[in-house]
Amino acid sequence: MILPIIAYGDPVLRKMGVDIDKEYPNLNELNLNELIENMKETMINARGVGLAAPQIGEAIRLFIVDTSPFGEDEDLNEKEAEYLSNFKKVFINAKILKEEGAEWAFNEGCLSIPSITEDVFRQEKITIEYFDENFEKHIEVIDGMAARVIQHEYDHIEGVLFIDKIASLTKRLIKKKLENISKGLVSTDYKMKFPLLKKK
Repeated sequence: MILPIIAYGDPVLRKMGVDIDKEYPNLNELNLNELIENMKETMINARGVGLAAPQIGEAIRLFIVDTSPFGEDEDLNEKEAEYLSNFKKVFINAKILKEEGAEWAFNEGCLSIPSITEDVFRQEKITIEYFDENFEKHIEVIDGMAARVIQHEYDHIEGVLFIDKIASLTKRLIKKKLENISKGLVSTDYKMKFPLLKKK
């Protein structure tokens, strides 16, 4: 099922996600696997490379990543292209244990903040601990574009948005755009839920 993506301005995007167990959601008709499948379908429909649970209204430590669109970059060597094309993971109760390496800039966007992209600096390598969809524990070292996408989605479960990492002048310049997004004054080709959209 394709779910509406929560737009900038909704308090759920600023909440610290809580850890979950296999039984989540306990009081909901959906089970965890169905929730994950819905998130995947929602992400693919919106042509995203990642989606975090807060973006569909659930303040929990769950996000998914699919870097396959980056695998089509002609500037990549064959090994990198293959790696990104097949990097599809579910992260539950994730904790980034270490970030290291040089910081590098990349023009990031977010499905919850459509029509805005800005350069964000992130370190190139992470060590992350997480559970997969089968609740098997992993500790992995990941670098490059895959690490960046994970860092972006990880920020979501910490209540952080990519616009928090840009220069204060740039924030002032995009303030009106952000206000318009929260009011629903933006066009997207995927379903969204706007916190300040006035009901007629």
